[in-house]
Amino acid sequence: MALPFLLQQLLISIPVLLVVSLYVRFWRSRNPLRPMDWPVLGALSLISKFHNIHHELTVILAASGCNFKAQGPLGSGMRFFITSDPANVQHIFTTNHANYPKGEDLAEIFDIVSGSILTIDGEACHQHRAMFQSFLSNPRVLELMSRCCRDKVVNGLLPFLTRMESTRTPFDMQDLMGRLIFDLTATPIFGVDPVCLSTSTNMPSMHVAAAMDTVMEVGLLRHTVPASCWKMMRQLNLGPERKLAVAHTLLRGFVTEMMENRKARCSDPDVLAAVDILSGDPAFSSDKALLSKILINYMIAGRDTVGTTLPWVFCNLCKNPRVVSGIREEMAHIASLKASAAVSNAASNMVFFEPEETKDLVYLQAALFESLRLYPPVPFERKTALADDVLPSGHQLCSGETILVSIYSMGRMEALWGKDCHEYKPERWLSEDGRKLRYVPSHKFMAFNSGPRFCLGKDIAIRQMKTIVSAVIWNFDLELLEGQSIEPKMSPILQMKNGLKMKVKKRGGHHLE
Repeated sequence: MALPFLLQQLLISIPVLLVVSLYVRFWRSRNPLRPMDWPVLGALSLISKFHNIHHELTVILAASGCNFKAQGPLGSGMRFFITSDPANVQHIFTTNHANYPKGEDLAEIFDIVSGSILTIDGEACHQHRAMFQSFLSNPRVLELMSRCCRDKVVNGLLPFLTRMESTRTPFDMQDLMGRLIFDLTATPIFGVDPVCLSTSTNMPSMHVAAAMDTVMEVGLLRHTVPASCWKMMRQLNLGPERKLAVAHTLLRGFVTEMMENRKARCSDPDVLAAVDILSGDPAFSSDKALLSKILINYMIAGRDTVGTTLPWVFCNLCKNPRVVSGIREEMAHIASLKASAAVSNAASNMVFFEPEETKDLVYLQAALFESLRLYPPVPFERKTALADDVLPSGHQLCSGETILVSIYSMGRMEALWGKDCHEYKPERWLSEDGRKLRYVPSHKFMAFNSGPRFCLGKDIAIRQMKTIVSAVIWNFDLELLEGQSIEPKMSPILQMKNGLKMKVKKRGGHHLE
């Protein structure tokens, strides 16, 4: 037992050493004539801050003009260029994107979805994007997604919140949103509802969602340690790699089970699912392993983006009641037309806003974008330089060098967003008259990626978030439990480390303001 324990501790220590190395190199570049005077206390202080790496990188990038180069621990061979510079982002993601693929390393890091759109480049990526574009623009699929969202909010989310309100029971908003979005993602894919969001007292276990979290968490570890280290751990089936192997088995088993359930119900010609479209494509029908990876990729993409964003949205709204008032004021005219036809279900007297009705709610969308600016679901992007290149910032990149774009830091740069860049201020997204959204280029606002890899599901994600947030905000007042620590988890997905404990209070009448 001693050997595995030591190996696990070694694996955990390497990311810390990497961050210490980054700080040391950066500090020396800013203070070349001064001796390093914090080798022990400074390093210990830094290790204590490692859980807040996104903030620490933001501090470094702000002090270094949005760009700096770094190397990993001595002998690791790891070379990084870290940036939050929009000009560099535009060059890397758009102008010269062919020189900056995802790279083979990423396919190894996320091997559970290797060969899917997350990890491929070039012509294969174009083919997969075309396939998903066709699926996501299919009117029957869009109608299915809207119907599923409506059903889950009206018959699942609102009744659950009503029950929590009646008993004044605290709940974890992050867990709730995770369950809701898991169902909203899986149902259109498989044509079968996994029913992770339940109105019963005891909700079903979320082993599959936990497996997805493991993929992301171990993925971050693989990003930050030399490949030889985590590959050794994988070969020996130790530590995080052992946990990841279990997660892989669980995810593959889930996809297989859902596809079998789909086959058992495929006699209904009115029900369409993603698996029907994909399995009918000659490129995937003969490769069941690839089809499984594509479906897992889709599940992760759908569940982790929207499901990660919504808790931050509700957290920001709780802390900014004036924004909540602004959203309700914008919705009031729609609610007044619906008051006489309130949804009749377990959540009686609830008002539900159809996706089409939320389309023109620009202040609500500005509030969503402001949360995405401060808390992007994917806090960084990784690229690899194929050939030597010179960036607009003047930095020279060598072939094989790894580029990390800190999307989290980009949203907090004073040079990009002004002195109030750390404030939650939806008004920054609005035109002077407040009736339209301002245009912000994707290389400045990277929440939906940029260039040829711009998010295909952006409009669907926005529609889902507006539908969910409008229903919750109009019908309930939200309250954060005091004393909780709200901070990001160490993961490639910006989830909350400790969840988000809340209470709700039902608003009286039809709330026409």
